[in-house]
Amino acid sequence: MQQLFKNIKGDKAIWAVVCLLALFSFLPIYSASTNLVYVVGNGTTIGHLIKHAALLFIGLFIIYGVHKIPYRYFRALSIIAMPVVILLLLITLAQGTTIGGANASRWIRIPFVGISFQTSTLAALVLLIHVARYLTKIKDKKVAFKETLLPLWLPVFVVLSLILPANFSTTAIIFGMVMLLCFIGGYPLKYLMSIIGAGIVCLALFVLTAKAFPGLFPNRVDTWISRVESFMDDADTESDYQIEKAKIAIATGGVVGLGAGKSVMKNFLPQSTSDFIYAIIVEEYGLVGALTLVFLYLLLLFRIVVVAHKAEDVFGKLLVLAVGLPIIFQAFINMAVAVELFPVTGQTLPLISSGGTSIWMTCLAIGVILSVSAKREEEVVEASAKATQKNKVEENPLEVLSEQL
Repeated sequence: MQQLFKNIKGDKAIWAVVCLLALFSFLPIYSASTNLVYVVGNGTTIGHLIKHAALLFIGLFIIYGVHKIPYRYFRALSIIAMPVVILLLLITLAQGTTIGGANASRWIRIPFVGISFQTSTLAALVLLIHVARYLTKIKDKKVAFKETLLPLWLPVFVVLSLILPANFSTTAIIFGMVMLLCFIGGYPLKYLMSIIGAGIVCLALFVLTAKAFPGLFPNRVDTWISRVESFMDDADTESDYQIEKAKIAIATGGVVGLGAGKSVMKNFLPQSTSDFIYAIIVEEYGLVGALTLVFLYLLLLFRIVVVAHKAEDVFGKLLVLAVGLPIIFQAFINMAVAVELFPVTGQTLPLISSGGTSIWMTCLAIGVILSVSAKREEEVVEASAKATQKNKVEENPLEVLSEQL
């Protein structure tokens, strides 16, 4: 174990935040899993806790393994992985399964293992790394819009088109992250405005087509349209059930909460271990717990920005922002949904909510960030060693010569 800690590289604050979030997640997961046990009739609370622990344990090993990979390798890996994720999205769209009543076109089941996997999360990660790689390639060149259509925007359009019919919220988040990354990467603003306009037109055409031909796309199209309409409408409807229960849980929490495991709304709130786990956290730990969680994500954001700033090259900087910012963005969207600042999206709370795909993809992204940070640490150590050797030579050259002999 001591040798393992010696081999851990990268930003120690990021390691600490990840471990704190992972450890804290056990309490709300164990508490909220009673909904799955006694309301849904699925497993036992101990069983769900053990499953969550196993997922986190694998996730930490993913972080450890990925952070040992030199980050420059992710350039080539994104090229190889892009056609793979497009194929997975096609398979998911054609043969997806229903998981716990959720959408039938988000998941595929891995053969022989029996584990369900949400391909859109992997596709988002690969796509953003691909965009970071391409922006690095054109960083010091004069950009012509036509030249970027095939290498940059075609993969973006294909991936988003395959995710959109089943998962509008993920599509919107990925599109927003791509736009933000392109803006940070120096892609011309006038071209970005054109892409945003084209995206709005494509979305409008998609919605009109779905309305004109109801059987052409999965029924999720009607679901996310109704969610937006319900959010904009002040009148309460049946679709507001989840958010109303979440607000009751938050209002009940007060300043210090009801205490660990004492949530009442977990028995009435669907998806209490995933999409709405923040409401359960606020109910049990109050405003103190809610603000502590916000602080940890803000601290993670700060360290991500620091790692990006210290990265040795443009690709390292863009890579860290490409995989790091979506984690924070997803976390605050999840919290905003719970307090009705945002329509219901189905986004989980990173490293807190249950679900293997969410945990593993977040850990994969964290591993990439730590890979960039570890490289920076190696450079600092090497520079320090060279400076020490130089000073030693200047102070006592005969002693250094004798050591070398």
